[in-house]
Amino acid sequence: MKLYKKVNSRYHVADVVDVAEAYVHCTAGTVGTSIRSPMDTEHFLKARLSNLEHELFCCVYLDNRHRVIAFEELFRGTIDGTSVYPREVVKSALQHNAAAVILAHNHPSGVAEPSQADERITKRLKAALELVDIRVLDHIVVGHAKCTSFASRGLL
Repeated sequence: MKLYKKVNSRYHVADVVDVAEAYVHCTAGTVGTSIRSPMDTEHFLKARLSNLEHELFCCVYLDNRHRVIAFEELFRGTIDGTSVYPREVVKSALQHNAAAVILAHNHPSGVAEPSQADERITKRLKAALELVDIRVLDHIVVGHAKCTSFASRGLL
């Protein structure tokens, strides 16, 4: 991807957006980066998930200081859903030696409103991860223009 394009001594707005997205994509969520705010996480996840045509369920694994250990795409679905298996999420979190996780998935429809199924799987994942002392800090649903945080809505 070109990071800039100069036309008539000016940069196009779309090119500036591309540069910003590339920066966020490259810096946020990299190993060792601290998650300092929900906005850091949302910017990173929007850059990774907002324009996909299929649903993707991911985890950001964190150490006890909320530094990123890994970002992993766990389950890929269709345009309107994906199957999530708590056993696999727990297995992966343990392999990464995570102290905490941030769950995330996108809605290809562009609407970031969590469904009842999203709420149910979040409760199941939280319960499964609690059994092995791994905290679920948030579950973020990514739409085209915005993200919805389960933690900010009091759903965790």
